[in-house]
Amino acid sequence: MPAWEYLTTPLIIHNTSAILNNWGAEGWELVQVVTGPEGGLVAYLKRPVAVEPDAATASATDSATDSATDSATDSEGAA
Repeated sequence: MPAWEYLTTPLIIHNTSAILNNWGAEGWELVQVVTGPEGGLVAYLKRPVAVEPDAATASATDSATDSATDSATDSEGAA
């Protein structure tokens, strides 16, 4: 299940589409628009948290190493 990061931003009525399109181009998904405390509109957006490339690589490498170790141990036990 992905982790999410969230953002709130005010929306200017005459420029709503441009504001939302700019955030969308950066990977943000609109969740909800509500009336803010001072009467203007506020957009709530979310996007998946980016996974660190090093962490993903380390995890894949660890899994491959564990599998290779398990195979070698199984082979030794069978002999």
